[in-house]
Order: sequence, then structure tokens, then C-alpha cells
Amino acid sequence: MIIENIHGPQDVKDLPQEDLPALAEEIRSALLLRASVHGGHFGPNFGFVEATIALHRIFNSPVDKIVYDVSHQTYPHKMITGRAQAYLDPDHYDDVSGYTNPAESEHDFFEVGHTSTSIALALGLAKARDLAGGKENIVAVIGDGSLSGGEALEGLDIAGELNSNFIIVFNDNQMSIAENHGGMYDEFARLRESHGTDGHNLFRAMGLDYIYVEDGNNIDCLLEIFETVHNIDHPIVVHLNTKKGKGYGPAEADPEHWHWASPFNVVTGEQRSFSGESYGALMGEHLEKLAQFDKKLLIVSSAVPGMIAMNPERRQRMGLQYLDVGIAEEAAAAIISGAAKGGAHPVWASSATFIQRAYDQMFQDISINGNAATILAGNGSVFGGNDVTHCDLSSIAMVSSIPGMKHLAPSNFEEYVAMVDWSIKQDAEPVYISVPAGPVVHAPEGHRVRTDYSELSWELVHEGSKVAVIALGDFFGIGQKTIEKFAAAGIDATLVKPLFASGLDKATLDALAQTHDVILTIEDGIADGGFGQRVAAYLGADTSTKVLVRGFKRRFYDRFKASDLLEEARITPEKLTEDVMAVLEN
Repeated sequence: MIIENIHGPQDVKDLPQEDLPALAEEIRSALLLRASVHGGHFGPNFGFVEATIALHRIFNSPVDKIVYDVSHQTYPHKMITGRAQAYLDPDHYDDVSGYTNPAESEHDFFEVGHTSTSIALALGLAKARDLAGGKENIVAVIGDGSLSGGEALEGLDIAGELNSNFIIVFNDNQMSIAENHGGMYDEFARLRESHGTDGHNLFRAMGLDYIYVEDGNNIDCLLEIFETVHNIDHPIVVHLNTKKGKGYGPAEADPEHWHWASPFNVVTGEQRSFSGESYGALMGEHLEKLAQFDKKLLIVSSAVPGMIAMNPERRQRMGLQYLDVGIAEEAAAAIISGAAKGGAHPVWASSATFIQRAYDQMFQDISINGNAATILAGNGSVFGGNDVTHCDLSSIAMVSSIPGMKHLAPSNFEEYVAMVDWSIKQDAEPVYISVPAGPVVHAPEGHRVRTDYSELSWELVHEGSKVAVIALGDFFGIGQKTIEKFAAAGIDATLVKPLFASGLDKATLDALAQTHDVILTIEDGIADGGFGQRVAAYLGADTSTKVLVRGFKRRFYDRFKASDLLEEARITPEKLTEDVMAVLEN
């Protein structure tokens, strides 16, 4: 195999040109086999194999710097830059992350998992080069879906004024995760149809030079074009027309489904399905039913419709009541504020880690204006994403610092639905709901779920004495098991379900302080600035009650097992009981 002898870009340069298509097929075969077993980003990598080979053939990485956007298409790059074993040997499949990672290779310059960033990051490298009097090439790789993000457009605009080498490789595969949204994509279609000659050209309008490549999966053509722009003395966009999922029939036929793949059967393309319930699927079904009765309901997605199971068929049925803004979280936040102001009932669903990008808009456009928009934030949990760029354990501290934003934390699906229904109906305040993570939990049979969250008050699930456990959101189940441990130790502990991650139920806290020696708080997030520290600060002012706060340390976490992190943070029933008993003994 050719790929087994590729240990760096120089090995690609040394190959006879006629061997490059065979290298591309070997890379695809390795990607296919690994993904069928391991899962991972699929379609974007398959469509960018030839371009990756050509980039490393012509440019001199890492002296010439290639910056990849969002990292979805970087598996071929990793294979060429000394990490092929992680794609060839099952024993090493976990040696690399799914994203560019400077700790892995000198050919990776940034750890990037959020999109629309490569142009601005590369511009920073270009300015540093110019200040140092350097001559190396700076190349930014960005996909068409990523261009819907404001940061990418800002980068294009700034690049238009650069008077030195700067190359933007625009990977146009006509897809984001789902279909692209935004008026610019009609213009890109015209550019493809006119072979790059149409007068409506976003890139030229930004002051950039421009080249169109009809077949972005043709290595010979790519080599010629990249040789042409190599060492260019001004900014230019190289527009590649590529095929997402190229080389694998099922992925070419259904690029949305194959953006990311769980393990699958290579022959049939049948992916291993998750047989249990999911919060996303259940909420998608619920929202579609609501839309039939509430014609003011507006469901907003920012390029991740799968968060609430808005598949193509459901999106079509929703009609005007569904809006995908593309990769534009800032715009999504402002849009739902405007929609609420206009009398609509907007619900924006995304991943908590992506919602971080709209922090200013949540603060300014939504909360200061007090507009009753609803935000559903998924995966902001130790049970959610575990790559460093997709792990969000900061939501509680982040959102709770915004005045006027009510942050709700359900512990089961019925509470989640009740909170969503209440939030949609009310018009007094914006609401952020942390979507439960992990396997779906249902409320106990016969339990009456609260339906009104206008007044901040916690739920006293079990009243005991001496020790009180306040368990927020996803961690309520851990709280239940912890009081069972206390019962076995002869302590009838109190169990409290806060429901609200923002604000404190001071009346409940005052009452607990009078009858309990220790209050334990556990939360699915960073402890610093979080829920438990607010409890401790309140009780520490005027009471002698000891407060034990349990959350995670303020640091970045990458590719962890939830069970390991919980053990490390001492958030297990056994360790929590042990720690409280130690406080009681002292």
C-alpha cells in the first residue's frame, strides 16, 4: 500500500504523479473501514481527499501554513501528516481526535471544532508573517456551509484589504450538516453553473481575486491550480466544486445522513441505530404536534436540526413554522428576540457549546429587551459531547450570569416538556432550558409534574434532617442514590430538586439552614461561578450551616469517559456520602 509509506508531506511530493489517484483511493478505503467500526465525520472527508493531497504536494507544510475550518474534513490531512496508523490499525483508532490538534502534529495550528473560524485565524497568521518579514504561504480551507457564519464573512471582508499572500480554498460541496440556508447559496449555484463567470460574485465583491475549479476532485487539475496560486502576492479565493461523500454511494445519495456516521455495514450502508428513546426525537415529535395548534410557534435551527430531530420530512411539514439560519448562532439569538417582540412564539434549539457563540446576543438582544424567547441547549453535560471543542460544562455559570434570563434544568422528559410548554405560552421573560443528556429518564408514575415556572421555588422531594442534598438537572438521579446511601448509614437526608439553575429559593435555603448541619449541592457543570457556589455564598453570610459544593474543576476536558470524570470530581453516591460524613465528624 502507498499510504503505509506516507509519513509526512514530503513522501507525497516524492510520489510519481500518476500514483496520486491510487493514494486517494487508499485513503478513502481506510476512512471507510475505520468509520464503519469507529464512527466519525464522514462525508466532508470523502469529498476533500484529492484537494488534501494536492495541497500537501504543492505547499510546504508546516512552513506554509494550512488552516482547516471546523476540522470536519481533516482526516485525510492527518493521514498524510504522519498519523496514518490511526486510520489503518484498529488498535490505534483512538490515537487522534476528530479535530486538528497542535498537540498531535506540527502541521496542525489550532484546535478547532466550531465553524467559520479558519479565515480569521489564518489572517492572524498572515499578519504575524508580514510583521516578521516572512514569505510563507498562508492557506485557509473553508466549506460552503461555514460561510453562513458571520465570522467567516467578517474574515472575507478583512482579507480583501490584505496586500500580501493569502489563499482561501473554498470547498463547495453544496451542503452544511443539512442543506445550506441563505441567499448567498443561490449565488454560489450560479457561479457553478457559469463555471465561475457569473457577475454576482461574493468574493470579488469583498475585494478578493477568484479562480473557479469545475472538478474539485480531479488531482491533476488541482495541482495545476495550486501551483498557479503558490506564492501569490495578494489574497485569492480558489473555489472548488466537490462532492460530499465522494466514493461511497450511500453517502453521495444522502449527504445529510452521512455528515457524521455511527458504525455501519460497509456493503449495505446500514448504520447501527440507537434503539432507545432520545430527548431530541421525543421533543421533535412534541414540537411538531404543538405547531398544529399554535400557529405562532416558530422553530429555529442554526444548522443542527438533528438536535430536535427536525429531519427533512418534518422540516417540510413544518413549512413557515421552521427556520434554519445556517451556521449563524448570533443571528439566531437576535431573530428569536425579534420574533418574540413581533408576537411569535420562537424556540431555538442547538448544542450548548454552539450557543456559547451568541453570548453577547443573549445578553444584549434578548435579555436586556426582556423578550420571551425559548432556547433549548443540548449536550451541555458530562454525558454530552466529550471532545474539548464540543464539551460544554460552563452553561450554568455562563447563562446564570445574564440578568433576566431564566435558566431551567429538568431532570426527566416530562419536566422538560412542561418547561417548554410553559415557556412558549408565557410572554414575560426569556428562558434557557438545559436539555437532559444521556438515556431518557421519565417521571415516576403518578408523579404530578409542575407546569408553572413563573415563580422561583424548588421542589422538596423528601424531607429529612441533618443533611440536605440539592441535586440539579441531570444529577438529580445521583442525588436520589446518594440519599439512599445516607439512609443505609442511618441518616434520613433531605432531597431537593431545584429545577432552576438561575436564582435561589431563599425561603427554602433559610428553612434548610435551620434544621440541617450540612447542605450538599451537586451540578452537571463547572463549580466555579456555578449553582452551588451561589448557594454557599448566600448561606455563608448569616448561617453556620456547612455547604459542600460538588461540580467540575474549571479547566478544559478532552475525550473523557463520563464515569472517570465523575469519579475524579467525587460525584458518585459513595464519594459524596463519604465526604459529607467526614464534614459531620469534624
